[in-house]
Amino acid sequence: MRNIAIIAHVDHGKTTLVDKMLVTGQLFKAHETPGELIMDSNDLERERGITILSKNASVRYKGVKINIIDTPGHSDFGGEVERVLNMADGVLLLVDAFEGPMPQTRFVLQKALSLGLKPIVVINKVDKPNCRPNEVHDAVFDLMFELDATEEQLDFPTVFGSAKNGWMGPDWKNPTDNITYLMDAIIEHIPAPEAREGIPQIQITSLDFSPYVGRIAIGKVNQGNFKNGMEVGLVNKDDKLTKTRIKELFVFEGLGKSPTGNVSAGEICAIVGLDNFEIGDTVTDPEDPQPLPRIAIDEPTMSMRFTINDSPFFGKEGKYVTSRHVKERLEKELERNLALRVEPTDSADSFNVFGRGVLHLSILIETMRREGYELQVGQPQVIIKEIDGKKHEPLEELTIDLPEIYSGKAINMVTQRKGELLNMELRGERAILEFKIPSRGLIGLRSDLLTATAGEAIMAHRFSKFEPFRGDMERRQHGSLIAHETGAAFAYALDKLQDRGRFFISPQENVYEGQVIGENARGDDLVVNVTKSKKLSNVRAAGSDDKVKLAPPIKFSLEEALEYIQEDEYVEVTPESIRLRKIYLKEHERKRKK
Repeated sequence: MRNIAIIAHVDHGKTTLVDKMLVTGQLFKAHETPGELIMDSNDLERERGITILSKNASVRYKGVKINIIDTPGHSDFGGEVERVLNMADGVLLLVDAFEGPMPQTRFVLQKALSLGLKPIVVINKVDKPNCRPNEVHDAVFDLMFELDATEEQLDFPTVFGSAKNGWMGPDWKNPTDNITYLMDAIIEHIPAPEAREGIPQIQITSLDFSPYVGRIAIGKVNQGNFKNGMEVGLVNKDDKLTKTRIKELFVFEGLGKSPTGNVSAGEICAIVGLDNFEIGDTVTDPEDPQPLPRIAIDEPTMSMRFTINDSPFFGKEGKYVTSRHVKERLEKELERNLALRVEPTDSADSFNVFGRGVLHLSILIETMRREGYELQVGQPQVIIKEIDGKKHEPLEELTIDLPEIYSGKAINMVTQRKGELLNMELRGERAILEFKIPSRGLIGLRSDLLTATAGEAIMAHRFSKFEPFRGDMERRQHGSLIAHETGAAFAYALDKLQDRGRFFISPQENVYEGQVIGENARGDDLVVNVTKSKKLSNVRAAGSDDKVKLAPPIKFSLEEALEYIQEDEYVEVTPESIRLRKIYLKEHERKRKK
């Protein structure tokens, strides 16, 4: 048996490679799922092309069972990565043959090396034009050396290939016709799990849920044997022991689970029948419990205020709108989302939710709106800590890959947000810029960069450490255009107001008083009436009845909306709409609060 985790930067072909391994293990025929990634099962993952939740699968090859753990590449999902690596005995480090190791590869690789896992380096996408596999290989070696890899870890085997085209081999210039070279390398270089005898131990590293049997615990058997129906003890974070019994045991076969009577050390299994467990708990002998050390998780760096939807349009589109619904949903999320924290606020209707970044929290909000929830979310706030009596804030390592002609603009933008340039490297016509920047400087940076570079910039960042507070930075340059009254917006009114700024709404769209419907060309907020229609009379004049020409409205994605809003604004999220609004809808209330 072999237990391997696959780690890579976002979009380097990790999930595609897993699919090819499943095909090689004869679980699927290559033509069964054309263009669909088998492992990215959740709608959001397919739309965004990123892995959010880690998943388990297994293939059998030459009589060896290979358990594959697909891990997320974004550092925002670090909570997922840290716990699943505990199940692996080795890792496949997948690197793009053109881009080389990226910041998020570094994040997961650091975790894997510190756990003592042996890597196999897979240099993928060698079919790309202007790829540079040999230079990338050297860059991976330098990165591992920098991350304090041991001599044994630095002596890693390298496999070249193209997962998309379905081949892997020892030489990138000579394509083979399958990926068996990689499968053989896994069996040869990744150690088999130790068959440790002794008191049985499993650390629960992830959760599954079935509507029939409830919550299912998943983990790797650390030592000893577990049998179906045996009595076990569950040790929680307070070292409290609860006696319980295993109702059913499963092992992973292909993409599903198959029941088994017995699992021994080294196997990854799923247990049905445990009550009230959390990730990190240990299942062990009830008479002589030996708990394993808890999983250490990095701390959250950002918080947002979640509150019920109290706008004039509440309850029109969503099924779950009360604070009880929102609270129950957040508590359910806490069970499996380790890097998340929820704290009550002074109001019963709102909660402070802490997470690893805007993407981490926006994925949760997007999942909730698809399930039928309505809620409002405040501006993302960076967590400030007191260390030795001084304010400290989280700092991030930021990498921007963009055409060289725009590099001056990008450096200017980042330095205005208290960032500092560490390194600049030219690759052909593109430049790779590396910065250190406070986390709060990242809010809104992506949309500004894409605008400045005509959509060409690629941005990646990862949390580094807490450092002394770097002082105030300027926020959004433009004020908001705010609706004066509730009603439908008319093209006539929008046309007359076009010189005031850019709009977020289309003609005939319903708006309410206090809704943010556009961006003012100036720095202050402006209340405008877009519900005014043209008064019709029977008098006609030449030139006054020209056709209305409107600029297309700006439509925000959820992340863009969260990064755009100011402190006195909310994003209203419902299953069908994303609206921006002022926290205080009435103009006199806003003036009183200033």
